[in-house]
Amino acid sequence: MIKYYLAFLGFLVGFSMFPQQVKGIVQDAETTSPLRGASIRTTAGEIYITKENGQFSIPCETGLELQVSFVGYEPIDLKVSDCSKFLTISLRTAIDDLEEVQLSGLLHRQQTLEKPVSVVHVEKYELERGTGIFLDDAINTNVPGVTMNRRGVSSGQQFNIRGYGNGIGFRGATNNFDGQGYKVYYNNIPITDAEGVTLMDDIDFASLGQVDVVKGPAGSLYGFAIAGAINLKTVKPQPNITALKQNVTIGNYGLARFTTQFQHGTGRTGLLVNYGHQTSDGFMSHNASQKDYVNAIFDFRPNDDQVISTYFGYSNSYDERGGELTIEQYENQDYSGNARYIKNNAHSEVTAFRAGLSHSYQFNSWLQNATTVFGSGRSTNASSAGGWTDKDPINYGIRSAFDFHFDVAETISLNGIAGLEFQQQHANSLSYRMVEDPENPEGYNITGAIRSNQAIQSKTNTLFTEWTLAFPEDLSFTAGISTSNRSIDTEDRLYDPESDLNRDVHAQYEGLVAPHIAINKVFNEQFSVYASYSKAYNTPVSGNIVIATTGELNEGLQPEVGKQFEVGSKGNLFQDRLFYELAVFQAKFQDKFTSVAVPAGDGTTAYTYVANGGELDNKGVEMLLKFYAYRAETGFFSNIDIFTNMTYSDFEYGNYRYQSLDGDGQPVTADYSGNMVAGVAPWVVNAGIDFQSNYGFYGNLTYNYRDAVAFTSDGENVADPYNLLNAKIGYRIDFGKFQLDAYVGANNLTGTQYYYMLFLNQLDDAYIPAPLDTVLYGGVSLNYQF
Repeated sequence: MIKYYLAFLGFLVGFSMFPQQVKGIVQDAETTSPLRGASIRTTAGEIYITKENGQFSIPCETGLELQVSFVGYEPIDLKVSDCSKFLTISLRTAIDDLEEVQLSGLLHRQQTLEKPVSVVHVEKYELERGTGIFLDDAINTNVPGVTMNRRGVSSGQQFNIRGYGNGIGFRGATNNFDGQGYKVYYNNIPITDAEGVTLMDDIDFASLGQVDVVKGPAGSLYGFAIAGAINLKTVKPQPNITALKQNVTIGNYGLARFTTQFQHGTGRTGLLVNYGHQTSDGFMSHNASQKDYVNAIFDFRPNDDQVISTYFGYSNSYDERGGELTIEQYENQDYSGNARYIKNNAHSEVTAFRAGLSHSYQFNSWLQNATTVFGSGRSTNASSAGGWTDKDPINYGIRSAFDFHFDVAETISLNGIAGLEFQQQHANSLSYRMVEDPENPEGYNITGAIRSNQAIQSKTNTLFTEWTLAFPEDLSFTAGISTSNRSIDTEDRLYDPESDLNRDVHAQYEGLVAPHIAINKVFNEQFSVYASYSKAYNTPVSGNIVIATTGELNEGLQPEVGKQFEVGSKGNLFQDRLFYELAVFQAKFQDKFTSVAVPAGDGTTAYTYVANGGELDNKGVEMLLKFYAYRAETGFFSNIDIFTNMTYSDFEYGNYRYQSLDGDGQPVTADYSGNMVAGVAPWVVNAGIDFQSNYGFYGNLTYNYRDAVAFTSDGENVADPYNLLNAKIGYRIDFGKFQLDAYVGANNLTGTQYYYMLFLNQLDDAYIPAPLDTVLYGGVSLNYQF
């Protein structure tokens, strides 16, 4: 007994002599992103470096003093009062606009090497290479494999990610009128509604601080994201700054943008209020635009373990639509617009509110939660050649995710995320015919008889989880999975009891499982190689699940399925001066929606309905390069940066057919199998150069090339290739508490004819043109820091 007691006593003595460890995490104060490679210096001069998840563990005794630093961030000193308490150390970015941008990009690139997925991060300075008002300029220049289109000066924006366009159209392939298949988030609030449609007319792109684009099926984290996901984040209040900023931008065709911004930050709180007023006369007939935006963000950090953030947004948007030009109009440079659109006073009007409340809490060293509850309400009305529609949707929901970190062994860690997203929408949609105004026959048409009155309720929920097991030598395995459900209920409020139509229709899509598996290897912390497989779905929208003429449920209509194999490499080479991303992929989209025509028996079409009947086989290569070519503290130039990205797309229809009627009213099947996918250029190349001087001057020059594009699925109609050259130059100066930024720029320096959007499979209408002549703009930004 005595020997056991002595042994136990010896154990206690030995244990008491083993130094206690203090654990914690070093993170970015604004984004809460962990900072890998941060330096922690003790009073004894010992230096410890944070791990890839930003965490550390060092010997501790009460009163231990630490100095924590990281490149591009303000260092802090602190004293440890309790070695058992988990430390959350938040570093603030150094206050230098240009260097902050560059160093933030460097941090992101270091983290990107560990992600086995094709994702492009667009920084604030990249968003502002042009006017900074139109997001498609930045996406089309900086994100390979993705194009962004718009139907007007500042409306009708849509993404095409790796060849996946939108829903079903008039001739069996691609809808030109709404965005489907991808998920868009705005400060963690879903912009994509519960039915799966994305409307961005009410988004103030000029207030964005960064954009992240995930390419390819992303269902394991985002549910119904068959094409990918886009995360938009507004600028956020900076700590310890109180400032008032006024920006004015003017340009050709009556462009005027006025932005007033106030921010106030302390060590634990931050408030930013942004108001924007934007107008344009447009460059073609019936093409004017007017928008008002208000964004307010309040961040509060009650303690080192939690952050509370609120967002509120309001917008009032009115955009005229000049309609699509015919091939003949475009070739003759006749930009008078589409007469049917103009006669119907075609437009998009949106008044919207959007709000979100986010809470992030660090429970301990291995568990953190981030939860956002959100809601939005919109009042919309739109007219086009086909008529007038009023819609007033209300969306609300929650997204909550837990982040886990476990040290399985000394050199093995397990990191994971698990959470849920729920969204519900209530909408009432009324559609009207348009008729001649008897009091003004030569003027715009007015609304006539109501054609439909649909009450629509949609619900979407997703449970998701994804885990990464990290081994020595920077080898990791990732596996994730989600299960998603969507229900759509419609009620016909023009129901006729004597008809054979159904008054209420219910569609349910349940248990759609989306996996993601990947392997990633980082070599010498400089470059990585990965391989991945992912899968996701896109369900029909309410207009697809009901056969309008019969009112019947479109039974047998299945969700579209997307599967992608991808191998790629990312790297930071030559002492972090060259960053690259390379991806080679094959994405197959099966059960694509196509249309089927039903004959009336008299040579005409009785009605059409949507069926599964197509496949896209999209194979491609994407390359992105960013090179920090020159850095100097003396001389004229302080930095010169070069970028380029290239995309090659070999996209084909596979077993793609749709049924219509011929001139005699007989059913005929069009077969697109083997044709190139419409709307996708085989080659896209972008390049540019950014510079800044030590004397306040800065500028950029960008070049865009887009190959010839087929805009009908039979391949018989092709838009010519085009080259664009854009430039911008500016000057920044500080005097006292004021900072002045003045700039001028020019888009399309060579006067090339090009287009904002191609309407696919919709002849005679085809082109949404861009301005034919060089477009000049200029602006002044004045910031006063209290």
